Amino acid sequence: MTIIYRCRHCGQTVGRLEQKVVDTTMLGFDQLNKKELEEMIRYDGNGNMQIQTICENCEHALGQHPNYHELDYFIQ
Repeated sequence: MTIIYRCRHCGQTVGRLEQKVVDTTMLGFDQLNKKELEEMIRYDGNGNMQIQTICENCEHALGQHPNYHELDYFIQ
């Protein structure tokens, strides 16, 4: 299984893990509630796990423009 971390705002791939077996507690998924898991984790057609995260550029933009936190997407 491939775990792909993508920025939820710009779509940039932030990281990629190639694993046959995944311990979700090592990835911190056990710290998320059900709603957070549903919002952050998706599976693509190939069975890869897509994790919604935020890249450094978008994190910086949010820091500079706090009103962007109200938006689902601010870069398109």
